[in-house]
Amino acid sequence: MKITLASTILASVAYAAPQLDSRAYGNAIHGSLSKRAGVQYFGVNIAGFDFGCATTGTCNTSAIYPPLPALGGPDGPGQMAHFVNDDSMNIFRLPVGWQYLVANQLGGTLDATNVANYDKLVQACLGTGASCIIDIHNYARWNGAIIGQGGPTNEQFASLWSQLATKYGSEPKIFFGLMNEPHDVPDINLWADSVQAVVTAIRNTGAENTILIPGNDWTSAQAFPTNSGPALLSVVNPDNSTDGLIFDVHKYSDSDNSGTHTDCTTNNIATAFSPLADWLRSNGRQAINTEMGGGNTASCETLICQQVQFVNQNADVYIGYVGWSAGSFSPTTYELSEVPTNNGNTWTDSALVQACFTNTA
Repeated sequence: MKITLASTILASVAYAAPQLDSRAYGNAIHGSLSKRAGVQYFGVNIAGFDFGCATTGTCNTSAIYPPLPALGGPDGPGQMAHFVNDDSMNIFRLPVGWQYLVANQLGGTLDATNVANYDKLVQACLGTGASCIIDIHNYARWNGAIIGQGGPTNEQFASLWSQLATKYGSEPKIFFGLMNEPHDVPDINLWADSVQAVVTAIRNTGAENTILIPGNDWTSAQAFPTNSGPALLSVVNPDNSTDGLIFDVHKYSDSDNSGTHTDCTTNNIATAFSPLADWLRSNGRQAINTEMGGGNTASCETLICQQVQFVNQNADVYIGYVGWSAGSFSPTTYELSEVPTNNGNTWTDSALVQACFTNTA
């Protein structure tokens, strides 16, 4: 929930239910629900193709700032290569606006030019050997109207993802992040129906990729066990399994959980990540935290490091975490910058990344 200029501007589960065929959804192996040291995935967001998208789901496509030198933007490919080679990161989330992908034609086909541009970032991510999350950054909306509840139909939402699954379904390292931060969705059961329609559409293309399932309340980790999780437990694959269906949660550490302040006030353990871990275990499920972060300040370094340590210590239910954000943000003026700076052949990480973004328990 990052109300900034740019914003206004991720398991195959070994315990899975009996399958009706031999298909194993979730090509990436995320491990069983047993204790192990450290999450499997950690990385950062590489933002820019989402710039211009407001929390209303309105996206000004002229405001995008692709993190691609070939398109006049910052060196996102260089950032990702650095994060992999120097920091051992292994996953990146690549936000993009729905409107951009279909050239503002709701229900339309993928726009060849725009998708080719976005695919440059996807291929740069894959080229590092990392996993890559395609994230539709629309807050469960299109131009202010909520999917399946007066706005885009479930069929239109499913059409977008069916096309993306057809394009990327053969690449197991691509995760499908269905929707960024749904919020103020009136009926969570109808939202579960919308998500189910998309999961079914993706699987019907033959794609076995991991699918990330977001809840309401800005996909809050704190609210998930009570407000979204119970309804979303009903979302299944065509064989009635939940293989490769991972819950997608966010949580910031500033005073109002908005991700707009440089100081942190909580590590989110007692209020969010511990209760959620208990809920996940009791339901035999897993989650990934695809947005978390704070300022490059002493308070955030202390509290976010504590949060990361807890998540790593509960890697049976948390498969990973992804910080917000690198990519096209300014490394000096953006409050939550995780953008590394480059001097010749040397990249230098932000203070928060240096302090906290490790894969140790």
